[in-house]
Amino acid sequence: MNQPAVAKPLKTWSHLAARRRKPSEYEIVSTNLHYTTDNPDAPFELDPNFPMQIWFKTHRNACPVKHADWNAFRDPDEIVYRTYNMTQDGQETYVYGLFDQFSTREHDKMFDAGWARQLARLYTPARYLFHTLQMGSAYLTQIAPSSTISNCAAYQTADSLRWLTHTAYRTKELSKTYGDVGFGTGERDRWENEGLWQGFRELVEKGLTAYDWAEGFVAMNLIARPAVEEAVLRGLGHSGRHNGDTLLGLLTDAQLHDADRHRRWAAALVKMALETEGNKAVLQGFVAKWAPLGDAAIDAYAAHLPDAPDATDKAKGAAAGWRKSLGL
Repeated sequence: MNQPAVAKPLKTWSHLAARRRKPSEYEIVSTNLHYTTDNPDAPFELDPNFPMQIWFKTHRNACPVKHADWNAFRDPDEIVYRTYNMTQDGQETYVYGLFDQFSTREHDKMFDAGWARQLARLYTPARYLFHTLQMGSAYLTQIAPSSTISNCAAYQTADSLRWLTHTAYRTKELSKTYGDVGFGTGERDRWENEGLWQGFRELVEKGLTAYDWAEGFVAMNLIARPAVEEAVLRGLGHSGRHNGDTLLGLLTDAQLHDADRHRRWAAALVKMALETEGNKAVLQGFVAKWAPLGDAAIDAYAAHLPDAPDATDKAKGAAAGWRKSLGL
């Protein structure tokens, strides 16, 4: 009597076997991790009408941007948790080295009170802005259609928290030298009421209500983040150098290093989406909807940057030029 053939046990990475090579560390720990994509009708294996089921079916599964296999997306930098921590530990060592060195030199006493007042208006309220970027990335981590996209968004979330932490640290430092300027006490009022922030506030607060995963990605990653990077990081950093604040320039340079990596994976995702017919029109529609808010945010903010008469045009041109390079 013939014995039935015994199936060979599957390896941990059998879903990657088609590549006919041993998968990389990145592929093993990053791909096909979303159990909520297994059953489109019931992502959480519960009542199909359970509110969270409806949310994911509406804002992820029914997204007008389509692809046959979102799990094929790959982070160009192939970052995993281990390598992210190694890399950013070095970044944090560098940043806090800057803090220590410039504190030892009593850097904050070297510029005048006029620049300190500018920092209270243009810089320290940015911790609210960075927090909205953090929240936007955290939402994309949850709602993205593949774990490789979610991973990129998760590391971006952590970077945004680091930016916020750096800003909070500097806020406290500045308050020790300029106790009468409002450092640590006036930022919320400025964020909510001062005109120069209201463009960004409208952009990001509306961006956080773009619940469709692809529209949220466009609003926050293709519009809001480039606007912040070009105006608040690059523009303010240049203005700081012109006013003797070398520390601010070096700090924003370090944050822009993170932003370059964010742009690389965002560009790779757009490139992948454009492979599917019909997606370009949808993405261009999202850009057309959100880009005016991005430009208005830059207009309102960059006009107040000291010693930077062309900051507005440079920031808007750079943000639009990057989107154009993506085919949008």
